[in-house]
Amino acid sequence: MSQSASGAAGGGSRVRPEGSARALSEAYDTALLDLDGVVYAGGHAIEHAVDALAVARDGGMGLAYVTNNALRTPDAVAEHLTELGIPTGAGDVITSAQAVARLISEQVPGGARVLVIGGEGLKVALRERGLVPVDSADDDPAAVVQGFGGPDMAWGRFAEACYAIARGVPWFASNTDLTIPSGRGIAPGNGAAVEVVRIATGAEPQVAGKPLPPMHRETILRTGAKTPLVVGDRLDTDIEGAFNGEVDSLLVLTGVTDGAQLLAAPPQHRPTYVDLDLRGLLTGQPEVAEEGTGFRCGGWTASAGAAELELEGDGESIDGLRALCAAAWTAAGDGECELDSDKVLARLGL
Repeated sequence: MSQSASGAAGGGSRVRPEGSARALSEAYDTALLDLDGVVYAGGHAIEHAVDALAVARDGGMGLAYVTNNALRTPDAVAEHLTELGIPTGAGDVITSAQAVARLISEQVPGGARVLVIGGEGLKVALRERGLVPVDSADDDPAAVVQGFGGPDMAWGRFAEACYAIARGVPWFASNTDLTIPSGRGIAPGNGAAVEVVRIATGAEPQVAGKPLPPMHRETILRTGAKTPLVVGDRLDTDIEGAFNGEVDSLLVLTGVTDGAQLLAAPPQHRPTYVDLDLRGLLTGQPEVAEEGTGFRCGGWTASAGAAELELEGDGESIDGLRALCAAAWTAAGDGECELDSDKVLARLGL
């Protein structure tokens, strides 16, 4: 099992974000970076991402790009990142297509046919494992695999999956993310498409992608990371995946997770560190300290009142959010914080 640098691996009892005296790029040997919502959105680099990653890389931190999106091949992802100004090789990209292809290869004979409901990324990953992608339920597949097929995925592809599954063919899914960020907003993800097949068949797929162990295993096998730091924008995939893999995590607020969702996070969704964007890799993380009946970070003190979270002070908004996390998570214990947070988050502009 890979090790945690903070000493709080997995975050099972975490009641506050951790502090770090060293820059995270120095404290961890490899950043396992999600892509959508962390490095880019809608094909364009997120502000500060290119420069922050260049500094981290030049300082010796390994960078691996870990995505649940099974549509594009590692070559295509690497080419896109390089075009954005982030020099990347195909070997630096780990996809849920690769994780699910390994999972399938462990359960079907070598050279078996696999019905693909998805894009080119799945087909390339299957061929890498010696499996043969096919397009029809009538091609005698040994397995069905479903991954994100993009906005132009034909409805008839779901029917092919249903026909094969009804015949007893095992069903696999690259991931079950219900949504995916785009340049125009939040769009349906592969999980929404998986639900279509699940409703029609009553079957349950084996899932490989984040937050489940096959994806973490694939990532560690391909990177060889000893002290990895998972960097993501989603609590239910990136952060829970780090929790399941017992490694540390950094949540950045450039994607789908907002302040209210973070404050309400149950234990498996609580990140080790919280920052606004990828510049958080380049700095230490401030301590969140107990102060009286509350918690202090930077110029802010937060506490849990009878019905709502309370906040006093001023300073950097992210420090206020860190203090609020400590108050909310402590009040919630092993559950989800139900205290009203709208007023204090509005004050922070989050």
